[in-house]
Amino acid sequence: MKFGELNSMIGRKVIVKVPATTANLGPGFDTLGLALSFYDELEVETVDATDIQVQVLGEGEGEVPTDETNLIVRAIAHTFAELRIPMPGMRIVAHNYIPHGRGMGSSGAAVVAGIMAAKGLLEGVAELDSALMLKLATDIEGHPDNVAPSLFGGLNIAWQDASGPKHKKLFVHRGVSPLVLVPKNKMSTELARSLQPESVSHDDAVFNLSRSALLVAALTQSPELLLAATEDRLHQSYRASAMPETQALITALRAEGHAAVVSGAGPSVLVLSSDPAQRLAAARLSAKNFPQWRPLLLAVDFKGATVMEYR
Repeated sequence: MKFGELNSMIGRKVIVKVPATTANLGPGFDTLGLALSFYDELEVETVDATDIQVQVLGEGEGEVPTDETNLIVRAIAHTFAELRIPMPGMRIVAHNYIPHGRGMGSSGAAVVAGIMAAKGLLEGVAELDSALMLKLATDIEGHPDNVAPSLFGGLNIAWQDASGPKHKKLFVHRGVSPLVLVPKNKMSTELARSLQPESVSHDDAVFNLSRSALLVAALTQSPELLLAATEDRLHQSYRASAMPETQALITALRAEGHAAVVSGAGPSVLVLSSDPAQRLAAARLSAKNFPQWRPLLLAVDFKGATVMEYR
């Protein structure tokens, strides 16, 4: 990279908007993810310096690191390194609204925010296509089921092969009305994963294969099938002991016909309603029996991460 090109980046500023996500959706473990209309925003400005200054506002304020170990900084640095472009000094302000440690993809959103910020800052200098952005995000996050919907919006089927991570974006039926019920307590993704067995029975594997296929049809064409389509035998029952309130809420909701599942690694609960009226009934049931849980009546985000402003 020529010095003049690097120097021309100084003073650039981007503002990025990144959606929350919910992964697994019941049977689609490490495969299915959905973008939600709940967002973090990020401001990044390049400066004539060598240091990186990070300010975190909202969720994680005073807890999230503000040095080079910050996920946003790591994602920006990884992107610049992948493109072999020196990283300039930066001033970063993260406006965090997505709850941390609740199964709404906050870490994936931070990674995607950093990559999108780098993409905006490098406008006219280097190009990042969708395949490269997904690769970079998966490098850091470890698997693509959260970062794919955060990047691209909508319902995503994510997988990996010898050439890297892949995704297929699908549009969700307009009747599908997501509700996320968020508790005050957090859950470690690492702990949740450690509770799963290394192998499952043939019957359970076939069960989840059938439900995952049905879930794609339910979300895109037939929302009336969501209750049956969100049944799972691969991960939720194994994690129940670590999230007893989550399991109790899911049991209460499903007993009344609501398609309730663990959101991501939990402990939040995702309800996939077939229409807004059914969603309100689920929210009322939760408020009556679990009044401390915060209800988020959301839509499916179809755009994914965006650079809202660039100058």
